[in-house]
Amino acid sequence: MQLYNKLSAKERAQIIDLAGEKRLTISFYKYYHIEVPQVFRDDLYLRWEELDVLGRIYVAFEGINAQLSIPAKRFTEFKEHLDSISFLKGVRLNIAIEQYNKSFLKLKIKVRDKIVADGLNDAAFDVTDSGIHLKAKEFNSLIAQDNTILVDMRNHYESEIGHFEGAITPDVDTFRDSLPIIAEDIKEQQSKNLVMYCTGGIRCEKASAYFKHKGFKNVYQLEGGIIEYVRQIKEENLENKFKGKNFVFDHRRSERVSEDIISKCHQCGKPCDTHVNCANEACHLLFIQCQSCKEQLESCCTIECQKINSLPFEEQKELRKGATESNKIFKKGRSESLQYKK
Repeated sequence: MQLYNKLSAKERAQIIDLAGEKRLTISFYKYYHIEVPQVFRDDLYLRWEELDVLGRIYVAFEGINAQLSIPAKRFTEFKEHLDSISFLKGVRLNIAIEQYNKSFLKLKIKVRDKIVADGLNDAAFDVTDSGIHLKAKEFNSLIAQDNTILVDMRNHYESEIGHFEGAITPDVDTFRDSLPIIAEDIKEQQSKNLVMYCTGGIRCEKASAYFKHKGFKNVYQLEGGIIEYVRQIKEENLENKFKGKNFVFDHRRSERVSEDIISKCHQCGKPCDTHVNCANEACHLLFIQCQSCKEQLESCCTIECQKINSLPFEEQKELRKGATESNKIFKKGRSESLQYKK
């Protein structure tokens, strides 16, 4: 019984190209008490492999968080399977604005302690006691009021390339960092409307429950996050309050929401909102790079990385030998070598 991926990303990409079929990129989540996450995970893997699902899925005692792609022709089968699971019946599916057949190249379903790491250890905190969900039209109306605080629950590298007008954008690396920082910043404003948003809804759903637990009375969240907001404003011809790009966690890296470019190339300072990973595999830093700097530095973040990347592959392997990966490679644009970092 196969319960894990056996193909490399390169092999899977070739299979997708040969198939020549349209795939859909989808995300969804659900907070729910899963009694035995490992069993649930294995059952999902067996069924989803049959459906040619690819993606990154986390399962925990508190629920499921899924970002995946599936052949468009098998969407109905996939939806029927979800509906056969009691707590996932009718779950909202966020379908990507821009489709890319190779958004995911492996099926990874992992059991985690939590589907969103929050750093909290409070038995009295009920993650299912979330705030009021707002549709795009309601959201636009509420954030226009003077008595409203709008908070971006994403990380600095996400909000850097796109965010809602007037939003508080915490300069944080992780969701768990943002909760205490925001709580301290707005602790004297508990009488105001607190509105939160994120990419697809999963982070602000937990955050809304957290702030209700902290005593805020009027707590709201953007239903379905930025992804669903964009779909609704297009369908209903509403005013778009989001400027720039929406960062996404697959090979596309972002979806353009408006033509505004609100960030800068981390190397030369020119307007740019294209995220790349440093071509030096020993670095792999995520940063913003314009086309000119990409050509000049050959997709690397520094001249040092460019020199390493130009070496024969075997020499690069020798340089990496014995070195352990460090969190510094995931600092996403915070490297001191990037002159124009945020």
